[in-house]
Amino acid sequence: MIDINKIKSYARSLGFVDCGIAPVRILSEQEQPLYRWLASSYNGKMGYMENNIDKRLDPSLLVDDAKSVIVVILNYYPSKVYNNPHKPHIAKYAYGDDYHYIIKSKLEKLLLHLKEFDETVEGRCFVDSAPVLEHTWACEAGLGWIGKNSLLITKKWGSYVFIGELIINKKLDYDTPNKKSFCGTCSECIKACPTSAIVEPKIVDARKCISYNTIELKDEIPSDIINKIGNTIYGCDICQDVCPWNKKIIAHSHEEFKPNDLLLNMDYCDWINMTNSQFKRLVKNSPMKRAGLKKIKKTILSLIDKKK
Repeated sequence: MIDINKIKSYARSLGFVDCGIAPVRILSEQEQPLYRWLASSYNGKMGYMENNIDKRLDPSLLVDDAKSVIVVILNYYPSKVYNNPHKPHIAKYAYGDDYHYIIKSKLEKLLLHLKEFDETVEGRCFVDSAPVLEHTWACEAGLGWIGKNSLLITKKWGSYVFIGELIINKKLDYDTPNKKSFCGTCSECIKACPTSAIVEPKIVDARKCISYNTIELKDEIPSDIINKIGNTIYGCDICQDVCPWNKKIIAHSHEEFKPNDLLLNMDYCDWINMTNSQFKRLVKNSPMKRAGLKKIKKTILSLIDKKK
């Protein structure tokens, strides 16, 4: 059996701030809450959330002979926060390069490292790119708990963390699952959400969520939402910014996530006058590619129209 201390040590050498390991199992307790969430149409127009429910609950349908889920987290809280009220606001996770590619590359290195101990190790890496309940698996691996804003919260690193999973075909020693919430009676995230998207603890109605409306929604943002999003054009950090667990976290030191000053100092006119070729160059390595220039311009025009 591979020594899990060596796995965790190598994971930290790759830049992950923590690593936990859980045995593969069917997450049967998540089935009814997931179906209730979908039945309430809280997924909005994210139709893909209705697909592959079986795979979301059972990782063995994603990886042949799956035995273990290795979960890693990486801190992305920046040393400088860009929030000029007179300029477009962008969520912190999009300050630098796209985390999907960076974390997956690191996980692939971790997989290769495991093969050095046992050449029969097989597995797959996941970074928010497949039907994996990543927050649940992070809890199963003992890394934290799911907060009332539905995000993973960790004692040391707060909630500003990227999550990745490596599912492999080998049994390992496992961490103790975290079954306890440390949110207590705090409801700052619920009270702070300007659109009341957190309809109850751990339940978010995406249709009201600023992140969903500025990234995933391809239609016009509803007027009752646009009137409450301030100067935000991509994503949202409000429920995280007010969380007490994020008050004393240490800024990351990853060069890949270093803030793109050019991107973050853009004003409204810069975005409106931008061409497609300019956009492609600007967001070449950015997660903002997901929204696309057309969507971003549409959001900005709605914000400008609101101010008239």
